[in-house]
Amino acid sequence: MEESNNPILVTGGAGFIGGNFVLGLVENHKIINLDALTYAGNLDTLAPVAGDPGHVFVRGSIGDRALVERLLAEHRPRAIVNFAAETHVDRSIDGPRAFVHTNVVEMLELLEAVLAYWQGLEGKERLEFRFLHVSTDEVYGTLGPEGFFTEETAYRPNSPYAASKAASDHLVRAFHHTYGLPTLTTNCSNNYGPYQFPEKLIPLMILNALRGEPLPVYGDGRQVRDWLYVKDHCRAVMRVLEAGTVGEVYNVGGHNERTNLEVVKTICGLLDGLVPDSPHAPHASLITFVEDRPGHDRRYAIDAGKIERELGWTPDETFESGMEKTVRWYLENRGWCEDVLSGSYRGERLGLGGRRSP
Repeated sequence: MEESNNPILVTGGAGFIGGNFVLGLVENHKIINLDALTYAGNLDTLAPVAGDPGHVFVRGSIGDRALVERLLAEHRPRAIVNFAAETHVDRSIDGPRAFVHTNVVEMLELLEAVLAYWQGLEGKERLEFRFLHVSTDEVYGTLGPEGFFTEETAYRPNSPYAASKAASDHLVRAFHHTYGLPTLTTNCSNNYGPYQFPEKLIPLMILNALRGEPLPVYGDGRQVRDWLYVKDHCRAVMRVLEAGTVGEVYNVGGHNERTNLEVVKTICGLLDGLVPDSPHAPHASLITFVEDRPGHDRRYAIDAGKIERELGWTPDETFESGMEKTVRWYLENRGWCEDVLSGSYRGERLGLGGRRSP
């Protein structure tokens, strides 16, 4: 995709991955940032670009057809990168309807608006336009002790969240094959890094440990995930946008398989070294095993060979280097964390299907 003066429209750009994407891109690209600012969207994340003429923030939903159509007509973006989604598995167990509404119903509204916009473009603008949809490896279901998810792996979602993302992926594919919309899809492994909402494993463990609170590990803690540093993921998304083949899917992984228990112990070890005067050290003493999540997938692992071979992307961070950067960021940005936790979320256990945490 050649450079042009037209901006990129980013949806969900005040969330964790979208926010990191915007912060990394705005220096060299004009960004129109559309975000509904639900519980996980946070304008504090965008504070570094407040007032930047290259960043235009608009509060609103991808399901607001009139708003999306106005933004498309006014700014004439050369590409759309869609991060907007409900994303937390535990929340989807407690309330699946919101996930279907955002990830399926509103996604359809967005696609229909984008299709009409693209069909009205001409010449180079029409030829070079792209719609990139950011998805998850959870659509593939679970793996045994060996093997990896590839772009050809059949979809077998096992949570309401994964099912809703699978539906959105299928809609994107259908709009390409039915209408010719120039789409790209990425399916990534578990992200971690700065600005992640503290209901997710890594920030929750960091913040709980600093307060001396229990570190809840589901089941036996041996569920395996491939961990991807968020800034590596953002580079991959941009690389796919620039050079990916229209209609293709690209899996993005960090080559960092770890059990959940290993992740928590890594965090504890880093905190022991970085906060040597903590009254709660050794922090691993706070680890508490709790009832497993319903339908908890046992193992995810991404084969990122396609994006490496075809587009030359590889992750910069190892698990160790990325985790140290992440823990240091949360230690240095406790104000951001406190502001996030001043809302309705208080670090409580989610995903019990309406049952109260013990």
